[in-house]
Amino acid sequence: MTAVVDITANPWAFRAHFEVWILVAFLVGAWIYSVRVIGPRAVAPGEVVVTRRQTGYFVATIVMLWVASDWPIHDIGETYLYSGHMLQHMMLSYFMPPLAILAMPEWLLRILIGNGRAYSVLRFLTKPIVAGVAFNLTIMTTHIPAMVNASGDNAVLHYTLHFLLVGTSLLMWMPVIGPFKELHMGYPGKMVYLFAQSVVPTVPAGWLTFADNAVYQRYDIPVRVWGLGVVNDQQVAGAIMKLGGTVFMWSIIIYMFFKRFSAGFDEQQSYRRTVRSAPAGKPAGAPTQDEALTYEQVTEAFGRSTAAHEPERTA
Repeated sequence: MTAVVDITANPWAFRAHFEVWILVAFLVGAWIYSVRVIGPRAVAPGEVVVTRRQTGYFVATIVMLWVASDWPIHDIGETYLYSGHMLQHMMLSYFMPPLAILAMPEWLLRILIGNGRAYSVLRFLTKPIVAGVAFNLTIMTTHIPAMVNASGDNAVLHYTLHFLLVGTSLLMWMPVIGPFKELHMGYPGKMVYLFAQSVVPTVPAGWLTFADNAVYQRYDIPVRVWGLGVVNDQQVAGAIMKLGGTVFMWSIIIYMFFKRFSAGFDEQQSYRRTVRSAPAGKPAGAPTQDEALTYEQVTEAFGRSTAAHEPERTA
């Protein structure tokens, strides 16, 4: 059944989303209160409450949340273009959650979670197998045609799906970059884990790319944005999901690989030799740890060694 849409409607007409503005204002206010009021009491004297990098990540998180949830991406994506809908979901499920986690100071999350039952629940939900399965099930569910068609007309279902997307993605990223180091996997485990997260999105992405008719009847409407037909729109959506689910994850995997296995590579490949710290009582002028040998030092040491091994001459 084709959705009924006013063919005289302007897809780019501005629509206010007060619920999004209230959410953004609440998050910004909560962050400022936590950093200014709670933070100084929660950290040891002299410790930094929040780093400049964490503040930057928080700003990026808020900007991405606002852009993904407000006009025009929200309105275009929910009514006219499935590719816009896909861009919105990729921002909420792949791009924004890791920024939010990187913005979260460890002390703040420990205050929110505590050390009791909530921590035990979080520890269970962030186990790689649990978090990975929950995240991928949510991704697959949000691409079921019946679910997509129904969520556009049901506000409760719509926001529930968005909540599940963000929530399961936060859990999925916790074993990789979460503030709690005890929940982290090793580097090889992280790379395998992220590779697994990049596989499932290729299923709906391929389905959308090669479909020759409308998969989601909600978007099979006479009003077209940018002249994109319904099939071309689906192909663009598949490409967006492919880039988000595969290229994005693989880029992080490659970064992790070089960060982990290239540590110390520059020092090992340097032509300048370094020596270890000399034991107590070392000769004056002997090189210390990480100090490069000079030509004079090498000549002096060679001279001492030669003199020590020369046999004494008899008269």
